[in-house]
Amino acid sequence: MKTIINENQKGFLFKNGKFIKVLDSGKYYTFGDKKIEVVPLSAIIQSTFCSPEQLRKNEKFRELTETVEVGANEKAYHFCDEKFVSPLFSGKYDYWKDAHTHNFIKINLENPEVDENELVDFSKLSPHYHYIEVNVREYEKGLVYFNNKFVKILEPGTYRYWRTNVDVRVQIVDTRLLQMNIMGQEILTKDKVTVRASLVCSYRITDYVKAYNEIEDFREQIHVVAQLAMRDYVGKCNIDEILESKEQMGEYILERLKAKEKEFFVEFFDAGVKDIILPGEIREIMNTVLIAEKRAQANVITRREEVASTRSLLNTAKLMDENKTLYKLKELEYIERICENVGNITVNGSQDLLTQLSTILKKE
Repeated sequence: MKTIINENQKGFLFKNGKFIKVLDSGKYYTFGDKKIEVVPLSAIIQSTFCSPEQLRKNEKFRELTETVEVGANEKAYHFCDEKFVSPLFSGKYDYWKDAHTHNFIKINLENPEVDENELVDFSKLSPHYHYIEVNVREYEKGLVYFNNKFVKILEPGTYRYWRTNVDVRVQIVDTRLLQMNIMGQEILTKDKVTVRASLVCSYRITDYVKAYNEIEDFREQIHVVAQLAMRDYVGKCNIDEILESKEQMGEYILERLKAKEKEFFVEFFDAGVKDIILPGEIREIMNTVLIAEKRAQANVITRREEVASTRSLLNTAKLMDENKTLYKLKELEYIERICENVGNITVNGSQDLLTQLSTILKKE
């Protein structure tokens, strides 16, 4: 029987079902109890008629092949000629040496961290199937959890983890000054008026691990404390006191928040009231009162100015009564003002213009 082995193939010679040797490319004839099995060079070496253990007993086979062994808790990534082929799980795998260059990256299934000393070209691997990539920005930190157990804190940078039977989760936390808005809290004042108040506070996390691991939603805890402090303050004050003391209200809430800093593992910097919204009818009443107050203030100012003006006229009159020259100058001033608004002057009678003007201005 004639068998042709191509250049991208190898052959196994069997006699009476027993492996004899490895055949290179070429033309072969077999007779009787001999048989040739042709296998490709690029794939994992497998034989239909012989187990891998029997093949490895042959010295020539061991010289021509390389064997990679993957442990029970390991996984290997196979690269052929620098191209990713497939992942390999627990077992032994044989490859031909002379046909291609084979590289293997072994990972521990119980430790998904990427070995920094292992040079891996991740661009040849799909992150969806083979690894997880985490980017921590300059103003962030990352909390790493393996199977829901905290492991360590990541500084800013790029990190990768193999996808194994260990569940990897990274919690990104913000290290900047944070702000919390508490909007539209409807609160009843001491004088039974419902107001809607909004508050803003700023804080920074001081212990990221404890804040996220020892407190159930620390942001909600902060929200509740600020909300209760605001309700406590508003409930003890009348509506007028609240409108006049918003700054004191913010100081009171900040003091209440600072008392919880160690408990929440944060540091509070500021707290203040953004808005206090009154009900529609109360707002109309307040506007009416404000308008009345402003009108009263305007009337007072008007009367004060009228009194000052009258006093000024009285003083002027006294001076003119005592000084005839001043009186004459004042008269001329008023005539000058009248003349500024006169367009034409008509002269009647036989007297000339100068005589008539002299008569008008002359005063005994």
